[in-house]
Amino acid sequence: MAAVSGERPTITHVIFDMDGLLLDTEKFYTEVQEIILARFNKTFDWSLKAKMMGKKAIEAARVFVEETGISDSLSAEDFLEEREAMLQSLFPTSELMPGASRLIEHLHAKGVPICLATGSHRRHFELKTQRHGELFKLMHHIVLGDDPEVKQGKPSPDVFLAAARRFEGGPIGSQKILVFEDAPAGVHAAKNAGIYIALRLIA
Repeated sequence: MAAVSGERPTITHVIFDMDGLLLDTEKFYTEVQEIILARFNKTFDWSLKAKMMGKKAIEAARVFVEETGISDSLSAEDFLEEREAMLQSLFPTSELMPGASRLIEHLHAKGVPICLATGSHRRHFELKTQRHGELFKLMHHIVLGDDPEVKQGKPSPDVFLAAARRFEGGPIGSQKILVFEDAPAGVHAAKNAGIYIALRLIA
């Protein structure tokens, strides 16, 4: 699906999100968070998931404990610590989403500059991609959630603005960039960066 406004731009560069778009990792977060909430007789639904997707870990954690009403029993920091222990064993099993490899390899073969802009921090990125290193090497550069230039997570545009600056000859004008995203916060981040085309699904 694409959100398009104004005249069709000449796209020269592409930025990819990662979780839920290139890698099937969102299910891990869902599984672990359902386990944690079950202790409090609460459920993890799509509306809560959508509010958390794309944000930095601590920002998403605050949303989680506050929206579910468990902040008096479980702090955002304690939630992250508990969740981390479970995720560490799941992330190395991450699979590519359908069509992800084909699209990345096609764009690279055509000489289209591509990069990754994700809210995942370095430790998680390395765990998630350890089975797919060759594919991610095709990215011109990678901007992670703990990058010094990323002061705020999505829907802040920080990660996309940093990504645009690091292309060869950058910064690249936002009207020349296409962002692939699957999360509402990521779509808003792209719009906030002035990138008015955001594709939410690749397959």
